[in-house]
Amino acid sequence: MSMTKPKHAVALALALACAAAPAVRAQEAWPTRNVRFLVAFAPGGIGDIIGRFVGQALGEKWGHAAIIENRGGGGGNIGAAMAARAEPDGYTVLVTTSSFTVNLSLYDNPGYAFPDFRTAGVAAISPNIIVAPPGSRYNTLPEFLAAAKTGAFSFGSAGVGTTPHLTGEMIFRLLGKVDVRHAPFTGAGPAVVAAMGGHVQVAVVALPAAIEQVKSGTLKALAVTTKLRLPDLPNVPTVKETGVGDVETATMVAFFMPAKTPPAIVAKFNADLNAAIASGVLDKPFASAGVDPLTLDVAQAGAFVADEIQKWAAVVKAANIKPE
Repeated sequence: MSMTKPKHAVALALALACAAAPAVRAQEAWPTRNVRFLVAFAPGGIGDIIGRFVGQALGEKWGHAAIIENRGGGGGNIGAAMAARAEPDGYTVLVTTSSFTVNLSLYDNPGYAFPDFRTAGVAAISPNIIVAPPGSRYNTLPEFLAAAKTGAFSFGSAGVGTTPHLTGEMIFRLLGKVDVRHAPFTGAGPAVVAAMGGHVQVAVVALPAAIEQVKSGTLKALAVTTKLRLPDLPNVPTVKETGVGDVETATMVAFFMPAKTPPAIVAKFNADLNAAIASGVLDKPFASAGVDPLTLDVAQAGAFVADEIQKWAAVVKAANIKPE
């Protein structure tokens, strides 16, 4: 029996190889134009801040800009749903926070599902902080809880389902036994502005959104949700130190691409992100924002997000938190 392939089979194989070659080269060359960073929150929050730092570093590496587009609302759901429907060509990157993981259990239909995306990287993680207007009459977290028992108080956050929101529910409702009404905003920036103006009695936000205001005295910090005090805010106690409870929570900043994005492009983004972090170019910006960097490969980043989804689902169930 002859082992020679039929001529038409050889021709077909050559044609397929030639057709695939441009696609492979396009993936290897990615990006060849500007990349849209779709931030799922308003300007001023941790997702926006870290997204801009990362975008600047990667834009310089690529020779093409990372264009920030803020699509806040729905606790991050609007931006995530938009990104899930984007063209899977590597030119739309969702920049979001832990709300991405929380909302999957908080909402019956958040507008997206985890399988709608590939996890392209987790860049940073940040503790949360509880802040009050500078002229407020309470100076500590226990003083705030005592005051909240005497009137109708509210706390601001970046939106329903964000880790600051869940942190506030844990501290005020579950531990403090105080019914402090949640006031969701479209991002941490607006929540901080509301606290500065006294429109809410406190705000619970990711540290980067409020650290400069705390340092300048335009906000009063009541507690941080870290295990130990922060070197940049040595006079701010941890929640545990205040005697309210052993609370340790953090907010991640992660990058996602639509599920059908070629794996080679996702891997290239991940490698470039991790290389930028490892190079030290983001050390100072991240430190100034109060976040710790992470360098996880694609598989590790996906596993990290999957674990966060399970962890926060348990909190949502235990606190019986519902969308507002």
